[in-house]
Amino acid sequence: MSDNINRRDFLKGAATGVGVGLLGAMGLYSYSPMRKSHFTQAERKMTDIGVCKSVKVTNISETSWFENGVLMGDIKGAGGLLVNQYDYNWPPFGNGKGLGKGSYEEGIAQIKHLLPNRLEEAWKIIEGNSVHPENAGGYAALVEVEQMDGKKTKYLLDVGWSYKWCDEAFKREGIDKMLENKEIEALFFSHEHFDHFWGLPVALKYDPEITIYIPEGFYPEGLQYIKDCGHKGKLITVKNGLNKVIPGMASYVFAIPIICRVYGEQSLYFNVADKGLVSVTGCCHQGIIRFAETAYNEIKYENDKCYGIYGGLHISPFDDWDPKYDDLVISLGDYGFERIGCNHCTGVLCAKKFIAAGYPVVEGTAKNRSKDKAYLGNGDTITFG
Repeated sequence: MSDNINRRDFLKGAATGVGVGLLGAMGLYSYSPMRKSHFTQAERKMTDIGVCKSVKVTNISETSWFENGVLMGDIKGAGGLLVNQYDYNWPPFGNGKGLGKGSYEEGIAQIKHLLPNRLEEAWKIIEGNSVHPENAGGYAALVEVEQMDGKKTKYLLDVGWSYKWCDEAFKREGIDKMLENKEIEALFFSHEHFDHFWGLPVALKYDPEITIYIPEGFYPEGLQYIKDCGHKGKLITVKNGLNKVIPGMASYVFAIPIICRVYGEQSLYFNVADKGLVSVTGCCHQGIIRFAETAYNEIKYENDKCYGIYGGLHISPFDDWDPKYDDLVISLGDYGFERIGCNHCTGVLCAKKFIAAGYPVVEGTAKNRSKDKAYLGNGDTITFG
């Protein structure tokens, strides 16, 4: 080789090295705490929600559907993710006309006279009229809060989707008896999505008078469904923002549009004594960063520390992967959670990435049709405090 070529190669290599080094430094910098010096600092409200002793979550069901391919095929065939969820012709609102040709009015007319007590009869009708009833599962959790004086209060977070699957799950975890005995104080709905909300008759079968909290933004069909299911108790619409429930517990309603024509999501925050903030979520459509930053900006909590998180974190709900999801995995580490109980729309692949990153993921047992031990599965529990 000539001297000119060597010189050219040398300069090209040097420039490439500097460029790669610069990009590498920028990449490291973007994930470091130093980047925050460029952000406008919002004044923290530090709202005092009180303090509780501990929080225990029992996963009644995190398996909202059993086959991703079947669900995505239905969504695509019906016109996509922006279609009104009541039009897909999924259970329980099947009218026998096929995919994408459903309606709330025609579906509920088939089963309304059987709700909430004759669910087996209703489900047989639903199976004959709906698209892929065998793929429906549901998301539901039991949240038990121990207050500082030792008093324990139970709440339901969501009720799942399939009447058949959810009734079996309720009986497996003893939720049916707790409802019958009025041991469960109230039912919180995270949002109106089919897999969190449409199993409502299962809860009302055992306690039709239970108090229900819904986030602001429910559509007319959803409000009518609560009536048509036979609810006889208080229905409380929770306004956007922070709402105290009992000492140490608050809900927060995020005003956000969600796929399948749903609006608004309600999540739960707890301030656990000597530990810090615990966050419990249904799907976390608001995003884990917004979820954590909202707590930081709004709430005063023990040791100013994010202690634990439970629920769906909505990173890879269909177990696909995009490089931008890696940013979310890395960002979650910034908050220093000591106990992470993830499942549902977090995605198994994402949960495994959390574990690979060294995060304190509480693994499950993979029983009752949950897919993997990287998740807190159906019937598993996690305690904070």
